[in-house]
Amino acid sequence: MQKIKLKRELGLWATTLCGVGIILGAGIYALIGKAAGLAGNGVWISFIIAAFVAALSGLSYAELSSIFPKAGAEYVYTKNAFGRRIAFIVGWLIIISGVVASSAVAIGFAGYFNALTGWPILLSAGALVLFITLVMLYGIGESAKLAIIGTIVEAGGLILIVAIALPYFGSVDYFEIPSVDGVLAAASLIFFAFIGFEEMTRLSEEVKEPKKNMPRALILAIFFTTIIYILVAISAVSILDWQALGASSAPLADVAKAVMGTEAFFAMAIIALFATGNTVLLILMATSRIVYGMANAQALPSFLAWVHPSRRSPWGAIIPVAIVTVLFFFLGGIELIASVTNYTVFITFIVINAALIKLRFDQPDLKRPFRTPVNIGKLPVLAVLAILTSAFMLLNVGWEAILYGTILLLTGFVVYEFKPKPKLKSELKKRSSKKK
Repeated sequence: MQKIKLKRELGLWATTLCGVGIILGAGIYALIGKAAGLAGNGVWISFIIAAFVAALSGLSYAELSSIFPKAGAEYVYTKNAFGRRIAFIVGWLIIISGVVASSAVAIGFAGYFNALTGWPILLSAGALVLFITLVMLYGIGESAKLAIIGTIVEAGGLILIVAIALPYFGSVDYFEIPSVDGVLAAASLIFFAFIGFEEMTRLSEEVKEPKKNMPRALILAIFFTTIIYILVAISAVSILDWQALGASSAPLADVAKAVMGTEAFFAMAIIALFATGNTVLLILMATSRIVYGMANAQALPSFLAWVHPSRRSPWGAIIPVAIVTVLFFFLGGIELIASVTNYTVFITFIVINAALIKLRFDQPDLKRPFRTPVNIGKLPVLAVLAILTSAFMLLNVGWEAILYGTILLLTGFVVYEFKPKPKLKSELKKRSSKKK
């Protein structure tokens, strides 16, 4: 029986827009206020720091995705460098952070929806996840189209903020900061707003010419979102005092209201619904793909790799991921959730960059359609810098996030040790030869 493959439907710009959609998402709408409260008018500096750290690892992802264009992404990269155990732990952290983050953002969507309609929070969040699950089950093409619409709307909301703020540019001292530590803490927090570029690589098996288009789309997505973020950060502090932003639960809506009145607040709330809904869609898409990829590699039960024969989407992964997302609805607090997610991502980035370095030395003859710049012989200098900056950012996420993140990490090791081990091809050959 021939194995059903995922459908390749995404070109360069569709992949780039999916990436922009994942990266923009709810992070900028929800966390810029908290970040401004930490970094003051210098919050734009925090965005530059976070973008720099993201770009360093982004280049490593670009090279690895050009070598291994697989849905398993990080799992595949790590397995080829360090073996199954470390690869499983990385995959475990990504899946957990994906469902927790999508659950938290779904609750954020429900908060906006409740304010506009009065619908109960859990009912609204559940309805969103159900709708998104049905779209993903229908197919990648339909999911991508919906994601592109959501991306255009949420990007439009951010561009609106910049447009109304232009007359106010230069009205404050953009270097007024409470402390350098505050700027660094804000950078660690708003790194959540950059998470997403790594999730793009999990769509590799549904991208046309992935070895060429995935690295390009990844770099373009980081570039475009960084420009937008810096402009939005400058716009926000130009209109509202950074302390008021820090105290706001709807910071960008309050920025719009300060200039254009209550109607603008309502409009930004609608845009925030698109932003949060789109984020949930794209995170669930990416998380279901790594579950599918790991199941394909026998790291998870095989039923999770089941692909619908006519829709050619990974139903076996999509449905369980959606169910677990709903189960996490009772975990609250977007600031803590963002920090825990950042912890898992920084750990992942350290391992992925280390995998790139190891593969450069262990398998130098691998075809690398994209190669990270700045190298000393086989050593990728930017990957080393990415490890150092990720480790530094990891220390700034806060003790509570480190505690919860470490518990999740150790749980992954326990699950790996007690889960059934896959039968390797070499073992199967030995058994068959013995029977003969």
